[in-house]
Amino acid sequence: MARPLRFRYSPQSWSEQRVRREILQPLRSNIGARAVSPQFDVNGGWETHRFEMQNGDVALFARRDDEAYWMGNTETPSALWKTDKYGWREIPYHVSRWAQRELLADLHDGDPWLADYPHLSWYFLPVFMSKDGRESTRAFFREHAAGFPDAGRREATRFFEEFLSTGTLDEYRHVMSGKLGTSDHVDRVRMSAAMGEFVAAKVLVDAGYDVVPEIEVTTGHSLDFRATDDETNVLVEVTRPQPPANRAAAGPVAAVRDTAETKTNGQLAEHGGGATLFVDCSSFRDDAWAAVRDERPDVRHRPAVVYRARPNGRVEGYSKGSVPLELADAIEFVD
Repeated sequence: MARPLRFRYSPQSWSEQRVRREILQPLRSNIGARAVSPQFDVNGGWETHRFEMQNGDVALFARRDDEAYWMGNTETPSALWKTDKYGWREIPYHVSRWAQRELLADLHDGDPWLADYPHLSWYFLPVFMSKDGRESTRAFFREHAAGFPDAGRREATRFFEEFLSTGTLDEYRHVMSGKLGTSDHVDRVRMSAAMGEFVAAKVLVDAGYDVVPEIEVTTGHSLDFRATDDETNVLVEVTRPQPPANRAAAGPVAAVRDTAETKTNGQLAEHGGGATLFVDCSSFRDDAWAAVRDERPDVRHRPAVVYRARPNGRVEGYSKGSVPLELADAIEFVD
């Protein structure tokens, strides 16, 4: 499975003739590539190339002096096999900006409705245009409302657009967008769990905390977030129970208990305590959440917060134990 899109860097000189010989011709022979004019201009003295394949793949190449950058959701020409890979923030701005404009135009040509959500389009571009995941990741938003039940694609996508447009997670775009994955099929459970981390980040930010994802701890694991303010420094781990209809557990209360127990007996047990567990029930329909809300089951880890978000921004939940976070501005507590 290919990873989210990154750039390959070649510290060599590339002439027009070399581009045609070592990039275009091999791609043309293997997958029917053709060279087309880029859709956008670039500054900074770069010469740019765009290659389109018969199977819908696209590749971009920018060169100047003694260096060049390649990006594509297609096979990599052998001349670039041993080159190093870099993220979007690690390469010259002009190249990154040009590639971004090219791929966003392709994305919105294929899925015009996403053009109404520019920040989300940009944020998930590395997976929305990836080699293996470009169909499945878009379909997850388009056909499965990004994991929200009983919701339309637009209201669900707007929920994440409004949060991402704050720029809170921009610095962590590669690692966070990559959580959605680049599988060639829609894995609704796994993808919903990934979006649960964005819901958790929104809850923390709405409550007034700064968040940093993927915090390495001494056990060799990573916990999902560190939430901080002037007086707070708390580690948060997120789990998202599957909707009861999708699992063997007898009902929503059991689903919450079993999923939290798995997390508690695994990653959190090895960590040795000190983390707050977020149990995100946003995949639950109204009746399933009502059962959990009314019973408020223990989740065998304290402190813990159990909640459900809806696309309109409302978050309802309850807590167990002494939670070291002030979340009243983000969650309507029922206990």
